[in-house]
Amino acid sequence: MTDQGHRIVKSICRMCHGVCGVNVHMDGERVTKITGDRDHPMSKGYICSKGRASVDLLYHPDRLQYPMRRKGPKGANQWERISWDEALDEIATKLLAYKREHGPQSVAVATGTGRPYMFMTLRFVNAFGTPNFVGYAHACYLPRVMASAVTARLPIPVCDFYGVGGVKPACVLVWGCNISETGSADGLAGCFVHHARRDGAKLIVVDPRRTQLAKKSDVWVQVRPGTDVALALAMLNVIIEEDLYDHDFVEGYTVGFDELRARAAEFSPARAAEITWVPEQTIREMARLYATTKPACLLWGNGLDQSPNCFQTARALMILRAVTGNLDVPGGDAFWVPPEGVYQTSPFLALENTLPEMVAPEVAVSKLGFGDTFVMNPGVRHSTFYRAVLEEKPYPVKALILMGTNPLLTASDPLAGEEALRKLEFTVAIDMFMTPTAQFADIVLPAASWLEQDDVADLHFIWCVAARQKVAQIGECRDDKQIIFDLARRLGLEDCFPWKDVREWCDYVLAGAGMDFEEFCRVGLLGGEMRYRKHETDGFATPSGKFEIACSSLEGEGFEAVPDYIEPPESPFSSPEVAEEYPLIAITGAKIEPFFHTEFRQIESQRRKNPDPIVEIHPEVAGELSIEDGDWVWVESPRGRIRQRARLTPDIDPRVVSIQHAWWFPEREAPEYGWKESCASLLLDPRQADPIWGAEAWKGFLCRVYP
Repeated sequence: MTDQGHRIVKSICRMCHGVCGVNVHMDGERVTKITGDRDHPMSKGYICSKGRASVDLLYHPDRLQYPMRRKGPKGANQWERISWDEALDEIATKLLAYKREHGPQSVAVATGTGRPYMFMTLRFVNAFGTPNFVGYAHACYLPRVMASAVTARLPIPVCDFYGVGGVKPACVLVWGCNISETGSADGLAGCFVHHARRDGAKLIVVDPRRTQLAKKSDVWVQVRPGTDVALALAMLNVIIEEDLYDHDFVEGYTVGFDELRARAAEFSPARAAEITWVPEQTIREMARLYATTKPACLLWGNGLDQSPNCFQTARALMILRAVTGNLDVPGGDAFWVPPEGVYQTSPFLALENTLPEMVAPEVAVSKLGFGDTFVMNPGVRHSTFYRAVLEEKPYPVKALILMGTNPLLTASDPLAGEEALRKLEFTVAIDMFMTPTAQFADIVLPAASWLEQDDVADLHFIWCVAARQKVAQIGECRDDKQIIFDLARRLGLEDCFPWKDVREWCDYVLAGAGMDFEEFCRVGLLGGEMRYRKHETDGFATPSGKFEIACSSLEGEGFEAVPDYIEPPESPFSSPEVAEEYPLIAITGAKIEPFFHTEFRQIESQRRKNPDPIVEIHPEVAGELSIEDGDWVWVESPRGRIRQRARLTPDIDPRVVSIQHAWWFPEREAPEYGWKESCASLLLDPRQADPIWGAEAWKGFLCRVYP
């Protein structure tokens, strides 16, 4: 509490992935500002500009504040206000009719990036009976989660920056992650790498761009996009050849090391230098530094998830952790223990239902519903969904529920997506703002912001759950979880959703820990009792009982048991004829500090920091193309063309450009809001995909840039 009638409510931010503890400053019933909570163990006072802009989001005049029904043609921006009961009754009536007449598979549900309602959305899909869950599992986070699952049968390891075991990392290898500029990742706040560096840890950064973190590193490794697995195999080559690996762990707890030795022998630093554009000496330096500086942790990110090599890259980095003895040790990469008695709703719960050897053959073939052949992936890619809607194969799809997602801007093949949204008979969009995607809905429902939600927050955290408290109510906005509860009752799914409201759900989650939500808010955080080296007593729950360097799950599905490299399908080497016309390698999807994917471009404080879409290009190439800093330029791939501003920077390879993603202009005229002008999704090709997982080549396709 403070003086003058003000008060502070402790909560946890959700402007990105929800890691940072914050103080919510209240003046009466009004939120006045958000500051970092120095006492919160998850963030220690850190807060980014997005967190500080939460008040602007909460009270933004363009927020959706009540349910609406479309009253004109799709995309005409003609709406009428309706009540919540009208909206939910109509949705339930439509969905039940489609289920009765065409089967539950005629309905699909799509969600965006990981949200607190993700568990409920998956539960809803299963309870309703549809296999059609459309999302970004193919391109974000889950490739690394599943790689951990098939290799060790454990949740994703997380860097032990917290020092629970009395030791903090002496070396941090950051690979495809820009956490310090984007806010948080994988349950960690963006400040922790800086803290480790300040405390003397060595820092290696693998990134095609010289990020702010790379500028502070001991070794910056400027890898060619899409070739990361070749770099990892070359590191393993050095580590094995120079006998820098942990013999005790390898000999006692792994299978497949001989196969790994043979594979790594194929990737000498000299060969890898040709593939990756990383100098041979740099490869040797980073391998030695990582393997000999103990303990070391490896912070990986979304940059690894978006290439045709993504799954084997994630596996190779799991193996790097293991063979150097950095897995599940204090200061290394820990398999965190969740809090006792708390009902877990993290994405890891779905894994044992998707691993091939744990699924009946007929289910493994049909679980995606639309015929995608990526057997490890539990979701449906957007491009596959669009094709199914347009072709009505293998069956007609009639309805779609969009929860917190704007896929026209963030998924590949968006023009087909626009056609599919026009064709669908019934679409519901749940969001905080009207978007280009929501404009195709028949009913739009207003979602609550994080300041309008109660939650036992655990998404990505693993080791703890934290309290998020509702402090405001804007219009008729509802928590997404509450919307699912209300709709489920109307669909006769009470057995799967017995909670009347979000508070009752929160009490259910905490019941095993012996408290209710009100008490939990006073406590603020519940952590698990951490123990390390669990393999020494528990082994690994893999088919072999060991850490599987050679993966039996992959081998059983006809894939390489040990990571290997494949050249990206569209590159100067695999498609030289394309490269003649499109000579630059493009990357997109890199996070932008003021925004979170498509979000927050209507918030003035954030937009000022990055007012226009930016393509980063090396000055040398820009000079050859008669492009000056700040010029508007065309960026064109074999799929399409967009317009962005050029930012000249020496911090990128002359052969590579970096294109900001998810651009639209909320201030422009509805229904398109200018999204087709600058949106990088128009440049992508969903056919260039990881054969195991389905990840698309958002990092490493070909393009050209011109005035």
